[in-house]
Amino acid sequence: MSSEGQQTDFYDVVVVGGGINGAGIARDAAGRGLRVLLVEQGDLANYTSSASTKLVHGGLRYLEYYEFRLVQKALKEREVLMGIAPHIIWPLRFVMPHVKELRPAWMIRMGLFLYDHLGGRKKLPGSKGINLQTHFAGAPLKDSLRKGFIYSDCWVQDSRLVVLNCMDVEARGGRVLPRTRCTGAERSGDEWRVQLTDTVSGAVHDVRSRSIVNAAGPWVARFLGSAMHQEDEKAEKDVHLVKGSHIVVPKMFDHEDSYLFQNDDGRVIFAIPYEQHFTLIGTTDVAYEGNPADATASDEEIQYLCDAVNRYFKHGIGPKDVVWTYSGVRALYDESEEEDVSAVSRDYSLELDDRDAPLLSVFGGKITTYRTLARQAVDRIAPLLGASITDWTGRSALPGGDIPDGDFDAYLAALRKSRPWLPESMAWRLARNYGTCVEQMLGDASSLEDLGEHFGADLYEAELRYLAEREWAMTCEDAIWRRTKLGLMLDASQRERVDAWFTGQNKKRATA
Repeated sequence: MSSEGQQTDFYDVVVVGGGINGAGIARDAAGRGLRVLLVEQGDLANYTSSASTKLVHGGLRYLEYYEFRLVQKALKEREVLMGIAPHIIWPLRFVMPHVKELRPAWMIRMGLFLYDHLGGRKKLPGSKGINLQTHFAGAPLKDSLRKGFIYSDCWVQDSRLVVLNCMDVEARGGRVLPRTRCTGAERSGDEWRVQLTDTVSGAVHDVRSRSIVNAAGPWVARFLGSAMHQEDEKAEKDVHLVKGSHIVVPKMFDHEDSYLFQNDDGRVIFAIPYEQHFTLIGTTDVAYEGNPADATASDEEIQYLCDAVNRYFKHGIGPKDVVWTYSGVRALYDESEEEDVSAVSRDYSLELDDRDAPLLSVFGGKITTYRTLARQAVDRIAPLLGASITDWTGRSALPGGDIPDGDFDAYLAALRKSRPWLPESMAWRLARNYGTCVEQMLGDASSLEDLGEHFGADLYEAELRYLAEREWAMTCEDAIWRRTKLGLMLDASQRERVDAWFTGQNKKRATA
């Protein structure tokens, strides 16, 4: 801990971890009137929460493992999340070609029937069988594939979901500190003394808190030992680190539906339209050891994903076609000693140590159920902090999500009418990333020139300034790979110019 005389801040809850679970918990707690601080050792959504398959889904394949409760919980959340963030979450239709050697048609039909009805679906269209010889989604597939099924799930801009939750934390009086590591915590009577280290400057300071939530994701068990000196052999034993890798290739088909392909090892692979010009393919499931921050896609994983989709598409791909890869490590919680990582549950577990100052640790979870996880987590500690038991987060829009009636197409049409100088594709991207907050970004601009320096693609200084001032972006990587995916469209020299812009902004901030 730092010196005794240093000024300290006091909170009801310190949340450690700026991924989706930590962000959701901090938002829920702040909305109940608690004084909240969220700290994250890197950028927001720096690791697992920006490395997902970008889906809000029930998890069709989990039905094979009889995970009915998890699937039902996730299915119910799809339309709730669409309601609070219709700009970054939207429906997708998934086409599943049938290969009778892998799963019989009756099994798929039964699974899709359950998928349609377990979650109380109201807005999303149901599943049905299709003829791939006549359906447009069959055109890029091999001629031998004749029968298929189609069903609904949703897309999410995953790292933006984290940022929007954090924006709402601060709007509700909380505080968010990226690039701040919790390097120590010890109980002092009925409160915690928490040591925080700025990972950029190295500065150290203390805060006090009535409780701590450990939402450190793949570091959850390690944090208990390194910062809190609470070695938990059970947690170490039951937390399975699993790496999932994805590849991005140039667009493989010219329609907006996605594909779910059965692989011959029993897993499924998604192929999804991505950022207007690309196809996203994933994911792998590989047991992982080491620092989760160092996870990258191996040559074997890249080839595995290429081989999986080549079984279905007429025009195959190889590693040379891959324009980008990303990998994330999930901390899956399982007490069954299951050796097949694909079979390990994606559900979550909350463990509360309520001695004096409470400590709540979050194990597992997935993006789709982050809001219910957050509600249950805050419900566990709320009575100890004098806060209410309530479920409010599914009724209040996230920043930019207050689109009238949730009608994104109408909002986009209105944006294009009010800003006719915006190129069509740029208007779509800005609306999909920022929703109604795009008005703050564009301000009084009446032409592209009014947006400042042009860095390439459709990236202008006005957007970088917005990201730096309102969304905690401090580096080129923050802006073009997490807040947006413009890194796919910018060349090396353009990325260097973005990096130079942030370097200049950070120097100004340091001397201010």
